[in-house]
Parts: sequence; C-alpha cells; structure tokens
Amino acid sequence: MAQMTHIVGPRDPNNHTHTIIFLHGRDSESEEFANEFFESEASIPVDQPRTLLDRLPNVRWVFPSAPLLPSARFGTSMSQWFDMWSVEDPEEQVELQEEGKRTSISAILNVIQQEEKLVPRQKIFLGGISQGFATALATFFSDGQGFAGLIGLCSWMPLNNVINDLLASKREGAELLNVLQNAYLRPSDRLVDPVAIISTPVFLAHAIDDEVVPIQNGKRMRDILRDLNFSVDFHEYQDGGHWINEPDGVDDIIAFFAKSILSSTN
Repeated sequence: MAQMTHIVGPRDPNNHTHTIIFLHGRDSESEEFANEFFESEASIPVDQPRTLLDRLPNVRWVFPSAPLLPSARFGTSMSQWFDMWSVEDPEEQVELQEEGKRTSISAILNVIQQEEKLVPRQKIFLGGISQGFATALATFFSDGQGFAGLIGLCSWMPLNNVINDLLASKREGAELLNVLQNAYLRPSDRLVDPVAIISTPVFLAHAIDDEVVPIQNGKRMRDILRDLNFSVDFHEYQDGGHWINEPDGVDDIIAFFAKSILSSTN
C-alpha cells in the first residue's frame, strides 16, 4: 500500500503542521481522485486560488490506493477497500466484506505509522469518501486513539447492524468500544481508551441528491456515532451528488479543520 500512496503538499516542506490521510471511494484511484478533489473550491478569497491546497497550505495530504479485489457481484476485479454487494444497503451479504476490510485496516494502520514519523498522531486527521470513509472509520475503531479528527463524505457506518445490537445490549464505555474494536480487527490486544476515542471530533457531509449512497445511510451513521457519545458535525446539502459540495462543503471542511486545531491547543 505504501508504494501506491499519493502525496500532495505541504506547499512549504519546512512548514508541515498537520497531515490528512484521505481514502478514495470504490472503483477509483488515489492520484486521479486527488486531482479531482483539489479542483473543488471554497467561497473565499474571491478572485484568488481557493482550493483546499490553497486554504490549507501547511497540510500534507496522503492518499492511499485501494487494492484490486474480485467483485462477487460484478464478476471482475476492481479497485476497492473491500468487496461488497451493495452501497445502497451495505449490510446485504456483509460476509463479503470481512477479509478485505481487515486487510485494508492493517494497510491503513501501516500508513498511519509511517506518517507518525513526521508529525504526532494528534496532528493527523483521518478521512475519506464513500467506501473510503467506511474503511477509515473501521480503522479508527480498530486503533483510533489520539487523532485530530475524522472527515467523512457521502458514506455509511460499517457493521451498522452489529453496532446497533451492541448499543441495545446496554454495554457502555471501554467494554462497548473494545467489543467494537474486535468486530473490525480480529484478533487485537490493543485496548482502546474510551475517553480518547469519543473525544475525537467528527465531520460528516452528504448531499440530498447523492444517487450512489443515499443520504439516509449518512444520517444513520451520524445517529449511531452520536449514540456512541461522539460529537458529530453533520452537514446536509441540497446538491453535490456523490462528491463534495461547492463552495459550502469546502468551506465547512476548512472551518472544521480550524476548529479542531483550536480545540486541541486549548
């Protein structure tokens, strides 16, 4: 995975303050995704470059690439973090997801370890779009202590039904999170700190006209994370499709980034 990772920024290599590890969606590729992602612009400054690269010049953007995996539904290999039957209903034939998901979680944990050689984890954001964020979130629950924040676009909650069952079982705190950790990455001897996990700020964004992942999936993810006592900054847009909304969605990511940095220094 490290050999296929696409790196962009920071603009000044001597002024690298934060890193954002961002996972592309299914049937995509890291460099192509990054190029399109950085075409999206914020609302300000008017008449000046205002992409995320321009507005966050001290950030190192890290885009891992998903492996080519066989697709049970389509009968071919495709770029995906794990195989799945349906993004509209991620719980359908969920057993297809297990092997690929655990392999990708391990690979992303390796990327995180490499990035921690440059900046501490509390200065690293973990994010993604669609299946990319579902994978990022699974990675976070596997070993997510100390991140600066999570940024998710057009996505859903992996193992939604498992988490609902855990919540219904009345498990709480460390017990709940450790069971959840093992559900994503077995076996694991790394016990999570519930305070460190739940204190991680979460940004979620979804457009009403997303025809790939219904916004209801994003709202269910929001509700589950809030039931787990996360503070979730959820943004719903009228348009944007299965992508980042312009310019409001870009503005909102920049504002979340600034707010998360400010809170971490207080």
